[in-house]
Amino acid sequence: MQKILIASTLLCMAAINNTADAQTIPASLPSKAEALRPKLIEWRRYIHEHPELSNREVKTGEYVAALLKSFGLEVQTGIAKTGVVAILKGGKPGPVVALRADMDALPVKERVDIPFKSTVTADYLGQNVPVMHACGHDSHVSMLLGTAQLLASIKSEVPGTVKFIFQPAEEGPPGDEEGGAPLMVKEGVMDNPKVDAVFGMHIQSDIEVGKLEYKPGAFMASSDWFTIHIKGKQSHGSQPWKGVDPIVAATAIINGLQTIVSRQSELTKAPVVITVGKFNSGVRPNIMPEEAVLEGTIRTLDSKMQQETHERIRKMATGIAADYGASATVNIDTKTLVTFNDPALVKLMTNSLESAAGKDNVKEREWVTGAEDFSFYGTKAPAFFFYIGGMPKGSDKSKAPPHHTPDFFIDDSQLDLGVKTFCQLVFDYAKLKAAKK
Repeated sequence: MQKILIASTLLCMAAINNTADAQTIPASLPSKAEALRPKLIEWRRYIHEHPELSNREVKTGEYVAALLKSFGLEVQTGIAKTGVVAILKGGKPGPVVALRADMDALPVKERVDIPFKSTVTADYLGQNVPVMHACGHDSHVSMLLGTAQLLASIKSEVPGTVKFIFQPAEEGPPGDEEGGAPLMVKEGVMDNPKVDAVFGMHIQSDIEVGKLEYKPGAFMASSDWFTIHIKGKQSHGSQPWKGVDPIVAATAIINGLQTIVSRQSELTKAPVVITVGKFNSGVRPNIMPEEAVLEGTIRTLDSKMQQETHERIRKMATGIAADYGASATVNIDTKTLVTFNDPALVKLMTNSLESAAGKDNVKEREWVTGAEDFSFYGTKAPAFFFYIGGMPKGSDKSKAPPHHTPDFFIDDSQLDLGVKTFCQLVFDYAKLKAAKK
């Protein structure tokens, strides 16, 4: 009996030691991440110079997959059309952690004069357009590649399993195509093995390099796209009284929509944005047309307010159109959910951000009306999405070129912070999971 007790005690001690080992992040990790800087810059600039639009990231996916295979990882391709997933099975026990980067570029013509400037053009819905990484996805890919290489190089010390998700079409698939995070989730990227927690980051042109920002709970807005068809009655431009002018009705609807924000939404609870970005009507100056079409976007940070806004838009558009003798039909398509950072996970992992960047370089921020389809991963596992700085040190934040513009610019000299942060999250999450058992 005494021998059994001794053996049992030794097994328990071994289990405790094994757990402790799984919790320890290698002291050499920060310096190894810094040593990757030249590669991180090389990868990012290559991808920047060779951008591809949503659901068309064929060459980007091949480039990423080849590098991942060279790191010795198990690689899956063709997920959600052009997506790539790599699996690293660590040498120590632990949870399954997913890390995500998006790969697609935008139909924007680059205006910044840099050696790796994009001159690429491509087809977008039948139109030849310039293509540019105007949102920093090239840097996201680089940082996740660096994380994969570093963790693969210390595989025996890594706790649990890490899934590296390289996602296409974050900006939205073209036309009626499926794509992006919803399709990745639909095709099982969060399963086999089932993910315990998922982390993602987004570089920002107005946050100084070396800094991280986050927010628990609702962080980034849902994104809905709406189309309003207004039907009037066509007439000669010289005799408007013989018809019903859909342009006048559409203009009144545009003005009315803003009162939903300013007079009907409880803005102390959460912000609401309604923007009409497209107005099409008519073919000749002397013909009052029969139809007008409005297209725009809705941003909300509360699911109840989202549904209320949808109902108010429908009611207002149809009511105003009727007041002008016209009719209106409203279609609203939800593109992304609210990007929701699991509060308990954020509370646990904030120290990881501070360990990677330094406490003074990490801060909690206000919510954002931009949207991210990373939100769909959060329907399958606790999620934490945060911002990483890309603005050159000493720059004026108010003058930083916005994302999705020709002048968008990122300082890529400190992309290793993204690698450090992702690695820190992998080790620390395993440590916290082990401590809870």
